[in-house]
Amino acid sequence: MKTYILSIESSCDDTSAAILQDNKILANIIANQDVHKRYGGVVPELASRAHQQNIIPVVDAALKTAGIDKKQLNAVAFTRGPGLLGSLLVGTSFAKAFALGLHIPLIEVDHLQAHILAHFIRDRKENKAVPSLPFLCLTVSGGHTQITLVKDYLDMEIIGKTIDDAAGEAFDKAAKIMGLPYPGGPVIDKLAKEGNPAKFTFPKPKIKGLGFSFSGLKTSFLYFLRDNLKTNPDFIEQNKADLAASIQKTIVDILIEKMITAVEQTGVKDVGIAGGVSANSEVRKRLTEEGEKRGWKVFIPDFQFTTDNAAMIGIVGYFKYLKGDFADQSVVPYARSGGGKRKNTG
Repeated sequence: MKTYILSIESSCDDTSAAILQDNKILANIIANQDVHKRYGGVVPELASRAHQQNIIPVVDAALKTAGIDKKQLNAVAFTRGPGLLGSLLVGTSFAKAFALGLHIPLIEVDHLQAHILAHFIRDRKENKAVPSLPFLCLTVSGGHTQITLVKDYLDMEIIGKTIDDAAGEAFDKAAKIMGLPYPGGPVIDKLAKEGNPAKFTFPKPKIKGLGFSFSGLKTSFLYFLRDNLKTNPDFIEQNKADLAASIQKTIVDILIEKMITAVEQTGVKDVGIAGGVSANSEVRKRLTEEGEKRGWKVFIPDFQFTTDNAAMIGIVGYFKYLKGDFADQSVVPYARSGGGKRKNTG
């Protein structure tokens, strides 16, 4: 018997709805919010208002694209957290009301767990390889940087995480300091292709174990530019590509070095990446190279599953549906990691 799940993602500034038939995508609709570009970052109040405007149209579009009626749905899955609380409240409230109106189960989903399980979504690539369990996943985004040991679909252990800022934040902050448009990560990636990654050297934090830190790198990059601009006001413009390539190399070096340590400590050689920064070309290239050199099986998500999307919420919803792991109408969203059930040893 086929299972149809409507999934809702509203953790930040993208409103998304998807329909999954078991683990296969039938529709994955995303409404972006361009309003934040003029502010150089996401404005929470504007994001929540835009979600209110977008959520009904994206759900309607998802149902029409999938070619099913809402009465065929078996459950509604939604992002409970982490994320912007105002944005999460919109998705949570809609999901609760929709499920209640249809008398079908409600399924809460952890956003970071969803990024990881996106590797198991079936789309047009019916025979695509998926990680074997257990596997290691490096989740890298604007708000999170962590290494997770995935023991089973719903059994994950965070074995390393950032103690301050995330890698994606470091990319965006570096871009902002250089006067590049928001979001800065993709702009840095594009510029870096034309630059020399060895032109400038930036210090790497000395964090024990599998922890990450990027706040010091952001500060050193700021001071480096400030000092050089004193003697040459055109320093950034004259060295834009080299600066992008050099800061990108430093960030990626930190990520890859920690993944090497994680594989050595766990002995797990199936390795994946997830999150918005997993779209970065240098991250994908370096992880693939390390895998070939060290005998890892490397799994890199399709670009459509790197950014926030409801299909990844739906795949977690599917696995939870099979286990009968449902939420009740008293469920509330959480803004920070730790509201879910994953064990954290990082």
